[in-house]
Amino acid sequence: MVFSSNIFLFAFLPAFLAIYYLTPLKYRSIPILIGSYAFYAWWRVDFTFLFAGVTLWNYIVFRQIAKEKNASLWMKIGVAGNLLTLGIFKYFNFGVDSLNMAIAELGGQPIEAMKIILPIGISFYIFQAISFLIDVARKDAPYPKSFWDFSAFISLFPQLIAGPILRYKDVAEQFQDRTHTLDKFSEGAYRFMLGFAQKVLIADSVAPLADQMFGLEDPSFVESWLGALAYSVQLYFDFMGYSSMAIGLGLMMGFRFIENFNHPYISRSITEFWRRWHISLSSWLKDYLYIPLGGNRKGNVRTYINLMMTMVLGGAWHGANWTFVLWGLWHGGLLAVERALGFKDVNWPRVMMLPTLLAVIIGWVMFRADSVSQGFGFYQGMIGQNGFAMRDDMAWQVTTQSLAFLTLGWLIIFLQPKFMEFRQKIEGEVVMFTTGYKKPLIAISAVVLFILAVMRLAANSYSPFLYFQF
Repeated sequence: MVFSSNIFLFAFLPAFLAIYYLTPLKYRSIPILIGSYAFYAWWRVDFTFLFAGVTLWNYIVFRQIAKEKNASLWMKIGVAGNLLTLGIFKYFNFGVDSLNMAIAELGGQPIEAMKIILPIGISFYIFQAISFLIDVARKDAPYPKSFWDFSAFISLFPQLIAGPILRYKDVAEQFQDRTHTLDKFSEGAYRFMLGFAQKVLIADSVAPLADQMFGLEDPSFVESWLGALAYSVQLYFDFMGYSSMAIGLGLMMGFRFIENFNHPYISRSITEFWRRWHISLSSWLKDYLYIPLGGNRKGNVRTYINLMMTMVLGGAWHGANWTFVLWGLWHGGLLAVERALGFKDVNWPRVMMLPTLLAVIIGWVMFRADSVSQGFGFYQGMIGQNGFAMRDDMAWQVTTQSLAFLTLGWLIIFLQPKFMEFRQKIEGEVVMFTTGYKKPLIAISAVVLFILAVMRLAANSYSPFLYFQF
């Protein structure tokens, strides 16, 4: 089940909210748990057993950590179990395929092995479980009051499939004492409607254009850049839309999750980009990987290596494909270069937005490519090695609608921060993304956009999210 589906909007969500609010506050972790498992089981019932197994494993390990005897050892055992689970279900096929490629190069016979299906959301809930064990072992997070609260935290369906990645220490108090007000519910509905519109109206409208261009064997200069720009918009509004919907659903349930985006395409450096893009993942990688590796505490060379390792592993987290490894290597290399040149803490002029955005778009090409060879073939097109103009048999397939929404997407990306700055000057206070729901005109506009998006969804009936594959 996905948020952008008729079954979720008109059946699951109303039924869940009704049951949730009819349940006494101290027992509301139970409908969260049941509802989350029903949400997950809609995809595949059998993988709910894996999900339950991961939850039970981490709770058992936590109980051992709570005894405060050999807490560090138990934490390492728990983390190792989580990584082993992730490795088997996400990277087993990748490992076998890579090994077979090497064997084939040497003239040997490939290894026959079964194919393992990738459970959706496994990267997210495994990372949440790992951070939980580390935090409780470090005494950076309170102990869960009950098994039900812990299980509800791991399975919380608004962010279960594609984030934001939650840390228990950030929501522990909310499981014990959170407010349920009309004002918070209205804010959540506003965020959900805007995120839904971003996903369905913009991301889904430019997706066919990106798919067409990335489906070409030898794309020309125009075709390559059109595909790269389309995918950059698709991914932006697809993932930001999901995160906004997740945050909105959390608010409707009384939870306040961390923000996951802050206008990342207006960044003036790659360092700033990673402070604005997928913020929950960036902070997770920093706190649980980069800093434990040594961070910047062991000299410049080790700092550069740590940055590269963190981003390569972060790239591999996104998917079991060499394309993601190279994407991580690209960003890790850029981060290392910026630090070496002293760019990290410099307030660079706005003109630096252009080279930064160009570097991000170049990276997205490999991120989107099905294979490394396809990615480099696309790069060849981007520098004109396959010709310049769009071929005739492709030109007639590019619709005016997709080009219009592509243009609209880029306009929103650059004009929305300006609009917020303008409102801040007029209103004399910091304007956050969530404040719009209190403005009647903005709230009505959100409702209208939501209705238009629902009408569009009715014609398609299903609209998957890109990050579900990770």
